[in-house]
Amino acid sequence: MVRAVVGGNWGDEGKGKMTDLLAAGADIVVRFQGGANAGHTIVNEFGKFALHLLPSGVFHRHVTNVIAQGVALHVPTLFDELDHLARRGVPAPNLLVSDRAQLLMPYHVLQDELEEERLGGRAFGSTRSGIAPFYSDKYLKTGIQVADLYNTALLREKIDACCRVKNRLLGSIYSVPGLDADAVYREIISYKDRLEPMVADTARFLNQAVSDGKEILLEGQLGALKDPDNGIYPYTTSSSPLAGFASVGAGIPPGAIQTVITVVKAYSSCVGAGPFVTELFGGEADTLRRRGGDGGEYGATTGRPRRVGWFDAVATRYGCMLQGATAVALTLLDVLGYLEKIPVCVAYKIDGKTVDSFPVTSKLERAEPVYELLDGWQCDIRKVRQYDDLPQSARRYVEFIENQIGYPVTYISNGPGRENITLRLRKGAAD
Repeated sequence: MVRAVVGGNWGDEGKGKMTDLLAAGADIVVRFQGGANAGHTIVNEFGKFALHLLPSGVFHRHVTNVIAQGVALHVPTLFDELDHLARRGVPAPNLLVSDRAQLLMPYHVLQDELEEERLGGRAFGSTRSGIAPFYSDKYLKTGIQVADLYNTALLREKIDACCRVKNRLLGSIYSVPGLDADAVYREIISYKDRLEPMVADTARFLNQAVSDGKEILLEGQLGALKDPDNGIYPYTTSSSPLAGFASVGAGIPPGAIQTVITVVKAYSSCVGAGPFVTELFGGEADTLRRRGGDGGEYGATTGRPRRVGWFDAVATRYGCMLQGATAVALTLLDVLGYLEKIPVCVAYKIDGKTVDSFPVTSKLERAEPVYELLDGWQCDIRKVRQYDDLPQSARRYVEFIENQIGYPVTYISNGPGRENITLRLRKGAAD
């Protein structure tokens, strides 16, 4: 069976925890898109970890972890993460890296930083990890594949050509000194020896695994609303975080994906800039942010405070639709235990008209939330292990959300650890 674990909102929904949990029964875990610009936080017997490039199956010794060709591979980050796991006592993971994956280069990071500075108040909220310049070069067909590390003449030719173009750009637009092609080459070629044992034809490996009936988990980064085609463009990421793209990024047939577990939070948080209808400010936001997640709502990659707000059923319904959700995982339900009343956004008001469909960005920027208030449970639910043992008002909250979004809420997370997952079996729900 092939399952995809993807985000239904703006990212940071808790996908890493779900993948970590489901990896216990998987043979293979695959990262199929994105780069080190977002992280998955995982809490397990080894401690608390923020993974940026490594698949979330690295804590399970029986799992083969795959970084597929759709990923923006920043090799220094990959090596740092592997070294960090080793220092923390985590056994070396089984890891394969696609020979067709492309390298995120030093000049991509530089260009990203310079462009965000140039944009100033009009910036898109980039993590300055080089993702947009990387994907720009990929689709301009000037990218460098992992396989190029093992053809030094070709690698040198590509780096020289890229640096010539980048130096024109750096000088004319940003007025900064040009790149030293020799230095760039030396840095990139230094990756070759350590990376080589991991390099493989992962598309062939995964297609054979599909044919053999292996249990495969596809792990997405960010969420549906950050998709460049269907999300809050231009405040999006630069690769598709949709389950439909997993077949492209991993190189497997679309029909192989049988289950799509779409992860959403019991409240909302938003990565980066852009319209966020239910956003909270001031003390109300500070309280939710401080209580949120494991240690608060702060970016796993940047450490910057996340934007937070109430659950948005309009946005979530749209995100689940885009993902083709067969099951929904509702995370961080325990965070809301301090509230007497909990608002849920059930519609938007735009230019005086009430709508329940998710609009394009220009209209979304004018949207105001329409809330319904639900009773809170005002207690700690982190030790609850069965859905029926949750307080009645907590169950009503879950069931209200399920009714609003129209997709089955099958998993409920009520704490940071693997054990804090309630499986809510219901008639017609996917496993």
